[in-house]
Amino acid sequence: MAEAPFTVRRANPRFSFFADAEVTLLDGTWVRGQLSELSSRGCYIDTLEPIPIRTKLRLRISDGMSTCEVHGKVIYMHSGGGFGIFGMGVLFEEMGAEQHSAIDAWLRGLAAHPGKDLGKNSFSQIRG
Repeated sequence: MAEAPFTVRRANPRFSFFADAEVTLLDGTWVRGQLSELSSRGCYIDTLEPIPIRTKLRLRISDGMSTCEVHGKVIYMHSGGGFGIFGMGVLFEEMGAEQHSAIDAWLRGLAAHPGKDLGKNSFSQIRG
C-alpha cells in the first residue's frame, strides 16, 4: 500500500535491471550497492548503508559490459525490515549526452526483452 504514491507519480516506465552500483557522497565516502530498477529519470538501489533523503551523490552503474556515471539525489528510502538492507529511489540530475546514451541503450534492451533482466543477477556482490 505504501508503494502506490510512487507508482502513480512515475512519468517514465521502470524496468527490472540488476547491475553493480558504487555511490560516492559529496564528502568522498562511498557505498557499494546493487541496482534493481532503472528508468530514464532514476533508479532504485539496495545498499547496506542508509543514505538520507535529499543526499546528493555520484552513481557509477556497471552491468559487467557497460559503465555509466551519473549525478543524482536520494528522493526516498525504505528500511530493509531488519535485514540490514536499505532501498533508495534516486532521481538522476542533469546528464550529458554520453550518460543519456548509456541509460537509453540499457532501456532499449530492457524494453525489447520485457520480463528478462539483462543486468547482473546477484545481490551477493555488495556483501563482500
